[in-house]
Amino acid sequence: MPLLRALIRTARMVRHTPRLAAGLPPDDEVLLDVPDDRLGPALVAAGRGDHGPAAKLLATTREAAEWENRDRYATRLAAFARSRAEWFDDWLSTAPHDPDALLLKAELAVVRGWESPARADLLREASPLLTAAAEADPRDPVPWRIALDHARGTHASHTEFEELWAQAVRRSSYHYGCHASALMYLSANWYGSHTECFAFAERAAADALPGSLIQALPVRAAFAYLTSAAGNLPRERLDKAADLAIALSGEYAACDPWPAEVRNLLTHVLIRLERWHDALDQLRLIGPYATSFPWDRLSDDPLGQFLELRDGVRIEVAARTPLRDRRGRADGGSPGGR
Repeated sequence: MPLLRALIRTARMVRHTPRLAAGLPPDDEVLLDVPDDRLGPALVAAGRGDHGPAAKLLATTREAAEWENRDRYATRLAAFARSRAEWFDDWLSTAPHDPDALLLKAELAVVRGWESPARADLLREASPLLTAAAEADPRDPVPWRIALDHARGTHASHTEFEELWAQAVRRSSYHYGCHASALMYLSANWYGSHTECFAFAERAAADALPGSLIQALPVRAAFAYLTSAAGNLPRERLDKAADLAIALSGEYAACDPWPAEVRNLLTHVLIRLERWHDALDQLRLIGPYATSFPWDRLSDDPLGQFLELRDGVRIEVAARTPLRDRRGRADGGSPGGR
């Protein structure tokens, strides 16, 4: 019987795997962390040593209170400055008190601190930079998202965390980046528990605005649970989190870069839950927009990991698809065909 089951599985894979590629872009068309039409030119200019477009982009997000875009752009620009800092050094030298340059400086310092073996010491040294960024524009929630990341690395107490969280939500009640950072602090991998993490995520998702990415917080909590060492949450709670994220994903168009990270994260969780058909649906919605997170948690080659798991999902769906339909017809063929 085990041999027969293996043969049937193999036959299903051979028959169905090729056609399940429908709706999926070829491997060479899938890109990692593609910048949008606003960020792309700023990165190109930075590559030429020109900080002007980046400065203008961040200034625009600040003036228009586009806090979600501001957070995303600051994160990507800081990542670029980490490897090629000349353009950013020029920006700081010409405008040392620019609120946007100060924001980027704080983000860059915290990221570098996290990457260092002397993490706690370097992060503590970065504290004045966080204060400067927050004071440069008191409306801006993004420095407080950075401060929440900073708090996790400096072993801040729950009391300190609550104070930072209050400052963040005072500026933007529905800022996704601040919520995601707070969720990490409250996870069992850091200073909370699975129960505390899920309670925070579910409460925030219930209060979120329609279409808000905050509705994906429970699936982030599920990811934290599934990648932790231990836990005993009921499967139903994980499935409920995934279902909520599936509903959120369905509110956006296919191949939309805005929810790409949420869709990549959701796909990871669905794979861990062995919900193969749902995972394949999300892969089709992702299209060419792979994101480093969460695949960089599994491999130093996140794009390669994404493509490998994408193939794996197709194989699992194929292996679970009957060779024949209920009428005795070979799937996709004529009656009695092989």
